[in-house]
Amino acid sequence: MKTKDYLGRIAEALETIATAMSQDENARQFELGEADAYHWQGESGRLMAIPRVSRVPLSMLRGIDQVRDILLANTEQFARGHGANNALLWGARGMGKSSLVKAIHADIRAREGFERLVLVEIAREDLESLPQLMRAIASQSARFIVFCDDLSFDSGETSYKSLKTILDGGLEGRPDNVLFYATSNRRHLMPRDMIENERSTAINPSEAVEEKVSLSDRFGLWLGFHNSDQESYLAMVSGYATYFGLSIDAETLRARAIEWAATRGSRSGRVAIQLVRTLAGEEGKAV
Repeated sequence: MKTKDYLGRIAEALETIATAMSQDENARQFELGEADAYHWQGESGRLMAIPRVSRVPLSMLRGIDQVRDILLANTEQFARGHGANNALLWGARGMGKSSLVKAIHADIRAREGFERLVLVEIAREDLESLPQLMRAIASQSARFIVFCDDLSFDSGETSYKSLKTILDGGLEGRPDNVLFYATSNRRHLMPRDMIENERSTAINPSEAVEEKVSLSDRFGLWLGFHNSDQESYLAMVSGYATYFGLSIDAETLRARAIEWAATRGSRSGRVAIQLVRTLAGEEGKAV
């Protein structure tokens, strides 16, 4: 009897230790440090600090003034604890969608009068763990922008359901201290041929894609990014060249920019900064 009691006490003590260790581990996983940006690791359920975020100053982003002002105002409202909307930034490649999100976050962090604002990046492949992330950060004192870059869904994927529940609906919904920002090349987050295929094969075509298409409707802000015309593109190149202190004259810069865009078959902020990196290298400067 004494042996059984002794073993029972040992088992009870081990269970208590295991429970305590589990609680300490969970607390450690979601305890925020000094970093202002993190990457969510869905498989392990951890927030990994990002010591240096790859971003550019907000003043460098040219040709997207209207959407910049809308997203900046929305983020400022949120960082003050006021009402704000989830945002979908969609449209042409290389026009600064993800750069704008990161630049606005840095701009607000550098100014006074706002609550602590933390940027959390989540990969599209980890969206099914989004409810777990939301529950983890809901109890934190900071305010969070959960950011998913290049968001889209293909036929057969179901991870969009986790996102729909968080954006609008479900018992838990989105915590008050969290906004969700996403970028995509697709306005409705799914390819047009997939939409048309489901409509053509469904018994009720209008309902066949409603569940997936309605996902984009749950973003309060739809911000469109469109291909640049030549003058906007040249303004981007000029602005970047001035920011980095290049010594190339205006006429030569214009000619190089037009030639560069022609060889790339595109005019965008990404193409502009790629040219400026090349020009900086020719002058022996790092960008």
